[in-house]
Amino acid sequence: MQVAILMIHVAIAIALVALILLQQGKGAEAGAAFGGGASQTVFGSRGSGGFLAKFTGVLAVAFFVTSLTLAWFASQARDAPQTGIPDAELIERQQGVPTLDGDANDVDNTAPVLEESSD
Repeated sequence: MQVAILMIHVAIAIALVALILLQQGKGAEAGAAFGGGASQTVFGSRGSGGFLAKFTGVLAVAFFVTSLTLAWFASQARDAPQTGIPDAELIERQQGVPTLDGDANDVDNTAPVLEESSD
């Protein structure tokens, strides 16, 4: 469930970025007043401002809802048992695990010596 919400959250974030980049700035409307050809657009002579602004608001609300949901999941995970890499103390308590402090006589840690040539 958490992974599905995370995937939806990422998709909404990407859609928000794309949608915000599609919108025109405040100064872009001045060019349309002098015959910028706005009547031949897909959204009509008013332009896409109303539609894009409303859709951006809907996506922003959805983004906040998924953010709060993921935060709630993260707060609930604190009570769950920890999984993953166990503590070092637990590893040391297990039987048959070699340690670095073990018998030093078992391993020859000396570096090989190169023989000098008599030439």
